Amino acid sequence: MPTQPSLPADTAPPGPMAVIAAAAALPPLLAFNQTPAATLYNQLLALAGWGLALLLWARAAPGWRGGLRSPAALALALLLAAPMTSVAWRALPLSLGLNATAVIGAGLAALLLAQGLSRDARARAAEALCWGLLAGGLCSVAIGLVQVFAPDLAGGGLIARSGIAGRAVGNLRQPNHLASLMMWSAVAAVFLTERQGRRALLAPLLFAFVFTVVMSASRTGFIGIAMLAVWGLVDRTLSRSARLALLATPVMLGLSWWLMSLWADGGHAFGAASRLSEGAGSPSRLAILRDAWALTLAHPLLGVGWGEFNFAWSLTPFPTRPIAFFDHTHNLPAQLAVELGLPGAGAVLALLAWALWRAWRGALPAGGDAPLRRAALMLVLTIGLHSLLEYPLWYAYFLLPACFALGLALPAEAAGRSAAERPPAPAWPWRLLGGLLVAGSAFALWDYHRIVVIYAPGHDAAPLPARIAAGQRSPLFSHHADYAAATSLPPGPEALAAARRTAFSLIDARLLMHWSRSLEATGDVAAARYVADRLREFRNPTGDTWFASCAVAEGAASAAVMPQCVPASEVIDWRALRGAR
Repeated sequence: MPTQPSLPADTAPPGPMAVIAAAAALPPLLAFNQTPAATLYNQLLALAGWGLALLLWARAAPGWRGGLRSPAALALALLLAAPMTSVAWRALPLSLGLNATAVIGAGLAALLLAQGLSRDARARAAEALCWGLLAGGLCSVAIGLVQVFAPDLAGGGLIARSGIAGRAVGNLRQPNHLASLMMWSAVAAVFLTERQGRRALLAPLLFAFVFTVVMSASRTGFIGIAMLAVWGLVDRTLSRSARLALLATPVMLGLSWWLMSLWADGGHAFGAASRLSEGAGSPSRLAILRDAWALTLAHPLLGVGWGEFNFAWSLTPFPTRPIAFFDHTHNLPAQLAVELGLPGAGAVLALLAWALWRAWRGALPAGGDAPLRRAALMLVLTIGLHSLLEYPLWYAYFLLPACFALGLALPAEAAGRSAAERPPAPAWPWRLLGGLLVAGSAFALWDYHRIVVIYAPGHDAAPLPARIAAGQRSPLFSHHADYAAATSLPPGPEALAAARRTAFSLIDARLLMHWSRSLEATGDVAAARYVADRLREFRNPTGDTWFASCAVAEGAASAAVMPQCVPASEVIDWRALRGAR
């Protein structure tokens, strides 16, 4: 059957543009969540929204084969192979591999979509993306104001409750995520006000976003404000009013701080001032980078495996480790290096650097679509800054817009020939990818309910062992059920197997304690003591309470109280604790 002719790429249907705006705006605004994954519904909404955009774009069917040869696409393709490689040849549970593969694959699709657009279509796509970011940002400003100044109105349904007094967290419940959204909204405001000639609106919009960053007390956000000022300093193609507004953002920061100080003088909490008193740096973040580098040197060629840093770091002796439990290095290059090895991480980072260089070169000339590319590049750079201090790109609601923006930032020649010169491209790849994202998100929503009933059972819920068993059959979220199994079932082989699987997702004091008990119950006292020693390193109250019984006896007699009272006599390689495949 002959392929149905596609519309010219210049004919950008309005449906996909509206969906792109919604996909950017709505995920950060969803407050409803269910234990144990706080942002799962936000991520599923982002995946479904971008999947719907791909489906609707199938009529225009931009080309994608040329885009696959771009450095950005090659970098994402390398990352796309990493999770399932770790499932097949390492020990990563299938559920975690499928989750990572879906999110990275969606990011690659968003990148290819943006790269395949013609000049006119990419202009409309950029406007849609920026309108979505601006709308989401303004709504998040209102949410932040409620969380700080009227917290009793934040019921958790429409507006999330802030768990940190005096700080705005947005509906994503994370101050740094809110700050990054504010930076994106500021960039979108610059682009839209310049494009539509409504320059008088820019300064008040920027002040609203800067004030929200101060309410969030995000140090990452403060650095982002400095980036906005630098943009105003170096970009001479912007209007004089836009440059002045951007240059004034540090002043807006000072004014916002003063206003919040006045509020605090009335006996209210001011989160940013409290954080300032703690110091400018984060010793725990520096310590985790130090430990990650030590693991990288121990596994320089292939790394510890995608998604396995949490397991490797928690179960490797680090006497001076930070006492907080970390599942990520909080630094993108360090994370890639420790999990993929230096050659793999070097290849990915070199390709991404090449893509950013091409985007920067394409944004240099004045006129044409250079303003669009500069704004898109700023979106990428601001989230890139956040990625040096945290891991926002592990969340679909940041990764997908960032990939789409990177595709928009690339020069037109990176997308291949013009629409008039390109032969019509088949629509089925976009329909397939979009359909998979939409259907997969719907399935994930249904599948996750098996996990929700474990942690929040209804009145007619089945007994806990039955709910755990049903959750362990989940193809996407079984690792959450494994945590419940490892920490609630009697110590033994079943709880031990569950602990080994869920440790790739979450390790905390409770899990280490039950893991050690299950090792003891199965006769592996040496490993039980080794895991208990790792718990001691975290100096956690849960562990301290557990070890308190050891104080009733000393030396060899303490082993009669609890075998874990005696330190391990040897170091066990963390890979041996994964168990048999």
